[in-house]
Amino acid sequence: MLTNPRLSIHTTHLILIISLVFVSCGAKKERITPLNAALELAGKNSNELKKVLSRYAQNTGDSLKYKAACFLIENMPWHSYYEGEQLDNYLAYYRILSENRKTGISPSALSDSIIKRFGYFSLENLSVKEDIQELDSAYLCNNIEWAFKVWQEQPWGRNVSFDDFCEYMLPYRIGDEKPEYWRASLYEKYNHLLDPLRAPDASNSNDPIQAARLLMQQITGNGDVNFTTIAPATLPHVGATASLYKSGSCRELTDYAIYVCRALGIPCHIDYMPIRGNDNVGHFWISYYDKDKELYAQDFPQVVRQVRTDGIQRDPKAKVYRYTYSLNREMREKMRALESSLPPEFERPMFVDITYPYAKHYLEKFSVPASRLYNRKTKAKIAYLCSSRFREWVPVAWTKFEPENLQFQNIQKGDVMRIATWENNRLIMQSDPFTIDPYSSELTWYSVGENQHDIILYSKYETGSEAMFRDRMIGGVFEGSNDINFVDRDTLILINQVPERLTIKLEIKSKNKYRYVRYYGPDGAYANVSEVAFYENTADTIPLRGKKIGTPGSFDPHDPHEYTNVFDGKTWTSFNYKEGSGGWAGLDLGDPKIISQITYSPRNRDNYIRPNDEFELYYCDKEWKSLGVMISNSDSLAYEHVPRNVLLYLVCRSRGRQERIFTFENEKQIWK
Repeated sequence: MLTNPRLSIHTTHLILIISLVFVSCGAKKERITPLNAALELAGKNSNELKKVLSRYAQNTGDSLKYKAACFLIENMPWHSYYEGEQLDNYLAYYRILSENRKTGISPSALSDSIIKRFGYFSLENLSVKEDIQELDSAYLCNNIEWAFKVWQEQPWGRNVSFDDFCEYMLPYRIGDEKPEYWRASLYEKYNHLLDPLRAPDASNSNDPIQAARLLMQQITGNGDVNFTTIAPATLPHVGATASLYKSGSCRELTDYAIYVCRALGIPCHIDYMPIRGNDNVGHFWISYYDKDKELYAQDFPQVVRQVRTDGIQRDPKAKVYRYTYSLNREMREKMRALESSLPPEFERPMFVDITYPYAKHYLEKFSVPASRLYNRKTKAKIAYLCSSRFREWVPVAWTKFEPENLQFQNIQKGDVMRIATWENNRLIMQSDPFTIDPYSSELTWYSVGENQHDIILYSKYETGSEAMFRDRMIGGVFEGSNDINFVDRDTLILINQVPERLTIKLEIKSKNKYRYVRYYGPDGAYANVSEVAFYENTADTIPLRGKKIGTPGSFDPHDPHEYTNVFDGKTWTSFNYKEGSGGWAGLDLGDPKIISQITYSPRNRDNYIRPNDEFELYYCDKEWKSLGVMISNSDSLAYEHVPRNVLLYLVCRSRGRQERIFTFENEKQIWK
C-alpha cells in the first residue's frame, strides 16, 4: 500500500501506549485519549506541544484552532522523517533534473552521476526523527495560523467543512518528508493566480473545484513539467522545496500540486491504487470535491476531470485508497483485536477506502468458497486479498478469516487476485489465483488440471502500450531504386498488417535489381521502425550490407533516434524522425542486387523475445514452479506440455526488469 519503509515510533512502544484503552488508578479506571498518549510519547518535547494547546485554549474564539491543534498532535506519533547529508545530496537530483531539462542530459545519466558522486543510497545511513519529539510550538502554530487564514479568506472556503479542513488542508506534511515552512512562500507565489475568482462578477467562486481548475490550468500550461520514473534511489517524499521543481514521477508531481493547493486553501487528496491490475506498480493522483460533493481527479499535469466520466474508472485495479494524515483507528483496532502481527501495508493504516467512485465494475461484496481454500484450519484470524506484483502478491484488502463465510467488500472486478494469511511475518497463500468477471461477477479460477498444451511466446511483458508503434507501420513501404534520390523507384512491398511479433519476414516477388533500397514511413508515423534487413535470397541468413543513407534528424535531438539505428543489428534501438512525414532509412548496396526477402522490427520497448537470451517459464500451482530454462534462437519460445488454465510468468535471465503474469488462451498471451 506504498507506505513509509519505516514505521513511526518503535512498534512495541506504540502498542503499549496507543493500543491501551484503560489504565488502572486504584479502583478507578481513567481513559487514556490519543492526545494524552501523544503527549506521553513526546517526552521532553511535550512542553512545546502543550504551548500550542495552551495558546488556543485561552480564547473561546480559538476553539476550532484548539480542536485543529489536538487533531495534529494526537496523530503526530504516526509520523516521522529522515535526516542526513546523503539524503540532501540525493534530493539535489530533482533540482538538477529541472535545470537540465532542455540541455539534452537524460534522467538516466543524471541519476548515474548522483550515484557515482555520492555513493549508493541507504536509509540506514540516515537518522530517523519522530514528529512528536521534534516539532516545536512555533512550527505548529505557524502551520495552524496559515491554514486557517486561507480557509477563512478564500471564497470557496465556506463550502469546506471543518473535518475536511483538518484532514486535507491543515496537515503540515504529506508523507515522510522533512518538515519545512512552506505555506507562506507558496501563498505569496501563487495566490494571485486565483484573483479572477475574487472579482465581484466572478461566478461559482464559492466552489472549490473552480479554484482547483483555475490554478491547475495556470501551473501546468508552461511546459516546465518533467515527468520521469527514473530516480537515483528509492527516496522518502522529497518535500516542498524539491517538489517545486516539478520533476519526477507521479508521486513527486502529485506532492507538488498538493502543497500548492493546500497553501491556497483548496482541499485536495492523494488517492492511489496500491497495485495496477495490469502492472507491477501502484499509482498516485490528486482528487478534489466540488461544492456538491462530486468527485474530480487529476493525473498532474493533465486536466481536472469528473471521476465518473474519466478513464481512470476503467483502469484495472482491485482497490483504491485515499491517504490521510490521521490514523484509521477503527481499522487498526479491528485488525489488532484479531491479530497482533500485521503485514507492513496494514500495520499503520493512514488511509481510507475510496474504491466505489473509481470502480467501473464495482462489487459491494463477494464470497470465496470454502472448498477453494488450502487450509481451513489455519490459526490465522485475518484473510488478505492480494494483487500481483511480478511473482509476488501484495495484500490490498482484508477481512476476518471465516472459512465457511469468507467475504470481501468494495472491490473493482477484473483484477487477478489471491487469498492469503499473514503468518510468521510472511504471506501464506490460501487459494489459487482467480478473477471476477466484470459483467456476471462469476469467479474464474486459475488451477492446475490434467490438460496440457504446447505454447509459443513472443514477449515477456505486455506490449499493448506499444500499439502506437506497431500501428505506425501500417502504410509503410519498402522501395528499390537505381537513383540515390529515389526519383524513379519501385514499390517492393507495402505493409498492410499490424506486426504481432518482433521480427516480420516479407517475401519479395520482384526480380529487378536495385542499388538503393529503403524503408519509407507513412504520413504521421515519424518513420518509426527499429530494424530492417534486406536479403538477396530467401535462404540467406546474413543480410546485405551497404552504406547507410536516409533523412537525418531525431524528434528529440537530446535523445537521438537517427536513421542509422535501423541498420545497427539492434532491435532495441529505433528511428524516430524529427518530422511526422517524409522520413526514410535505406542502404546504398554499391551494386544492384535482387531483393528476395525483407525483415523488419517495429519500434518497441525491448520486451519481445530476442535471440540468444536465457529465459525461464513458470506456472502457478500454489507456488511458482519452473517449466524449464531455454535459450532463444529466434523471436519466439516454444514450450511443450504446459498446464492449461494457469497463470504463467516468463523470466528473462539475460536482461530487463519488465515481466508480468499472463495466461495463454486461443494461441495468444493474455496479460493480466
